[in-house]
Amino acid sequence: MQTNFSLAQLADPAMAASEKILRTCVHCGFCTATCPTYLLLGDELDSPRGRIYLIKDMLEGNKPASAEVVKHVDRCLSCLSCMTTCPSGVHYMHLVDHARTHIEKTHARRGDDRFLRALLAFVLPYPERFRLALLGARLGRPFRSLAARLPRVGNRLAAMLDLAPATLPIRDPTNRPGLFPPASGPRRGRVALLRGCAQSVLRPDFNAAAIRLLNRHGVEVVQPKGEGCCGALTHHMGKEATAHAQARRTIDAWIAEMDGPGLDAIVVTASGCGTTIKDYGFMFRDDPAYADKAARVSAIARDITEYVASLGLDASVVESDLVVAYHSACSMQHGQGIRTEPKNLLKRAGFTVKDVPEGHICCGSAGTYNILQPEIAERLRARKVANIERMRPDLIATGNIGCATQIGKGTNLPIVHTVELLDWATGGPMPAALEGVRPRDALMAAE
Repeated sequence: MQTNFSLAQLADPAMAASEKILRTCVHCGFCTATCPTYLLLGDELDSPRGRIYLIKDMLEGNKPASAEVVKHVDRCLSCLSCMTTCPSGVHYMHLVDHARTHIEKTHARRGDDRFLRALLAFVLPYPERFRLALLGARLGRPFRSLAARLPRVGNRLAAMLDLAPATLPIRDPTNRPGLFPPASGPRRGRVALLRGCAQSVLRPDFNAAAIRLLNRHGVEVVQPKGEGCCGALTHHMGKEATAHAQARRTIDAWIAEMDGPGLDAIVVTASGCGTTIKDYGFMFRDDPAYADKAARVSAIARDITEYVASLGLDASVVESDLVVAYHSACSMQHGQGIRTEPKNLLKRAGFTVKDVPEGHICCGSAGTYNILQPEIAERLRARKVANIERMRPDLIATGNIGCATQIGKGTNLPIVHTVELLDWATGGPMPAALEGVRPRDALMAAE
């Protein structure tokens, strides 16, 4: 793609990076075939190629973001399926992130939209605030139909109430900074495990399973003091300053551990967080104080399945003929390029694993997307759930809390984290979500 940025514009490192990405695009349109919003809406401007044209015109012309640009960029899930499809290697993620930052700086959003985004940024990255908000949502649930009728914000308020769980898990007493239980046998590694924000409130059992699994395989696990939100949620809302401040705090916590007792890896059980952490090197490339530290952190960040695959699992101690529908989160398969490790681990652990049809299409979670764009998110969830249930699995496994929450609201099938199944198969407790679940074959025989 030909560009016409001025030398003054290209003096800005962010603009120079985006100009390089724009020049990579050859207008081929392969991205339209795998874009969820184009698939649903059929509008060229709701495809990656269409958004690239809008972003190019906005940045090249040094224009404030128009209402049209905002509408179509806001509709982007950042699922990154286009990056997997693109034959030219267009790094759409960095381009759309830049566009969102530009929108945040130059566009005056409607008051209700601005308030909701500020509220999400204030609550979601902070576990204690999030827990209080979920308790409030439980009180507000009876008024869901009334909230849905409110002008402008009703559908979003209703979506927030729908996504809130009916009950909250008991607080995990081990979910605090420090060293977790000692590893069994000879020590094979030492890792930091990201606590996470929403996940630590909604599903603390995910990290609990990871700790048990790692300890059982000789890996010492620590949560460094001072670690907080990785910045992913605010980063993808264009709130660059907030996201970078959150990331810096967490980088400092990990660097202190790396330079102290040492770390072999930073292990992440939420793939949405993992994609952002692995991108820290790019995010802080022009920050003299953090460029090196961020790159060091990114270099050792690993999804839990990546790290466990490098260890080699102990032999399965559970005999199971459960059929698992493996849902690969977009941030896992497109953002991090992790496609085979989780499935191979589940198969080695004794489970029958099935790929979900249209597995490359997003479920509609995408961070805060299912709150900010509930109509599109609901259509994507319905499509995803229909594809999963068509396979008649016993359960669903995934590697991202957002996907687990989104899909779980559309099906009665139990949904667990991949690491919970691996923990169970190698000596840990059965995942709570599977209590009472009987294998499909047994059910069919009983009918």
